[in-house]
Amino acid sequence: MIREKSIRGSSGLLHLCVWPLVLVGSTAWLVFAAIAHAVTGWGVAAYVLTVLVAVLALVGLFTVDPNEPKVLQLFGAYRGTVYIPGLRWANPFYSKKKISVRTRNFETGKLKVNDSAGNPIEIAAVVVWKVVDTAEAMFNVDDFKDYVQVQSEAAVRNMATGYPYDAHQADEKSLVGNTAEISSQLCEEVQERLEKAGVEVIETRVSHLAYSPEIAAAMLQRQQASAVVAARSKIVEGAVGMVEHALEMLNERKVVELDDEKRAAMVSNLLVVLCSDRHTQPVINTGSLYQ
Repeated sequence: MIREKSIRGSSGLLHLCVWPLVLVGSTAWLVFAAIAHAVTGWGVAAYVLTVLVAVLALVGLFTVDPNEPKVLQLFGAYRGTVYIPGLRWANPFYSKKKISVRTRNFETGKLKVNDSAGNPIEIAAVVVWKVVDTAEAMFNVDDFKDYVQVQSEAAVRNMATGYPYDAHQADEKSLVGNTAEISSQLCEEVQERLEKAGVEVIETRVSHLAYSPEIAAAMLQRQQASAVVAARSKIVEGAVGMVEHALEMLNERKVVELDDEKRAAMVSNLLVVLCSDRHTQPVINTGSLYQ
């Protein structure tokens, strides 16, 4: 397993100043020697060798931009990564490849998957990431950008199949009801998949979540029915409390004496009034309850 090794490299300004002076000086020496008819074979050979060394040295110059280090290789062997920005110098035989360590983000496409209940849904997520190990990103995977995208989509699919779209029980986790927890779990799963690529996942968020179009209408009716049932249950619970309170007050203040039959009739009437979804019409009883 290749791990990142940070190297400084030497300052390129010194080489940029020295080697052009060497070229100029050696050329001037050759010209003056030729004028003085003092040029020899060894002198020409020394001049050519000096020019070759100077040119090779200048080839070793390279620039490093902020957050864009250079990965250095010597005939295929990894030698290190230079992070220090500016003009740097390294062995002219090193190959120098730029790789960005800036924070990036991308949004997965709208993936169509089945949730844990078997309902087809559409889901998409935003993944914020950056490269933290240039050696692993460069050498452990073929294309780390494509690797991040494919593995992130696979993690989103796997996560979506483990939860229902909406919870049908009080203690059940769902994609809609537990968004923060689902996003945190998704971040951990994506990070686990991208560990070998030298990538750190900073944040993941579900950006789109909906039922598939073919069942969206039916699921909307189901949600509406569930909401109506929940609302009616709350109304009934409140109505029972109000009736109980009314009977207790009538009994305490001795407004009227109620036997079991009258109590049952009053409870029935109060529940009808309180639980009805329309305005009730009063009916005046001119007779007796016992006739």
